[in-house]
Amino acid sequence: MNLKAYKKSFAIYLRLELSLSKNTIDAYINDINKLDYFLSETKGDIPIIEITKKDIEEFLEWIVKLGLTLQTHVRLLSGLRAFFTFLVLEKIIEANPMEFIDTPRLTRKIPTVLSIYEIDELIKSVDLSKPEGQRNKTIIETLYGCGLRVSELVNLKISNIYFLENFIMVEGKGDKQRLVPLGEEAKKNMLLYKDTIRIHQSIKKGHEDYLFLNRRGAKLTRVMIYHIVNELAKEVIPSKKISPHTFRHSFASHLVEAGADLRAVQEMLGHESITTTEIYTHIDREYLRSSIIDFHPRGTKQLSHRQE
Repeated sequence: MNLKAYKKSFAIYLRLELSLSKNTIDAYINDINKLDYFLSETKGDIPIIEITKKDIEEFLEWIVKLGLTLQTHVRLLSGLRAFFTFLVLEKIIEANPMEFIDTPRLTRKIPTVLSIYEIDELIKSVDLSKPEGQRNKTIIETLYGCGLRVSELVNLKISNIYFLENFIMVEGKGDKQRLVPLGEEAKKNMLLYKDTIRIHQSIKKGHEDYLFLNRRGAKLTRVMIYHIVNELAKEVIPSKKISPHTFRHSFASHLVEAGADLRAVQEMLGHESITTTEIYTHIDREYLRSSIIDFHPRGTKQLSHRQE
């Protein structure tokens, strides 16, 4: 029994039928490889039609023992459901062993956000005397000013930036495109980087249209963006764990805090479901709650000060 035999056709199904991104498809295929390894080690060469709910439950117990996070567990279940649904649709199996497998409930974690002051301090800390200085400043301005994912940033193309109309065309998850407004600071820094720094680079063939380039003239990688952000953050805000996604969270949180329409924020972020965007209303409420506790005359901290 070898589930890997179905990997190629499953990947095509995920891409064409479900419109999933390459990263998600790769993760799902990796999950199938894990299941294949586990079943081969514990069950031997059993036919695929004999995989049962009990086999899946034993596999999930094994996964838990490996120490994977709850989020990874839930993502893995999503991949397995898609795989066995595919097998049913292709009439490879009749009964779906995932049908009665429950998904554990995830408590939605409120993400870390930065204050406007902290973002300003991060941007001011960029050393513009270095060759990569203006590029790095533009990266931070774009992450925060447009709320992009890291993958969307590294794949941002000059041909998709409409400077006159103040919009950028973003290619998001599942190759879905959306228009995002281009703010003045992000626009100003993009033009400065493009017209005064990037123009002097020798650009690698096939990378001419990508906005952000490394020293060798190739588009930046996700890992490089994480490195740039981490280097800035550990100098300016060492007390907070910051990633490139923190700027996306901050972008959305500040919009909601200022009264932006939640549907508009959903569109700009490229969220399929409004419930994903609604987490930023929780951030806003948490901000209001902490402000009341800190500053209201009947807040607990104010009361404790008066009682001392």
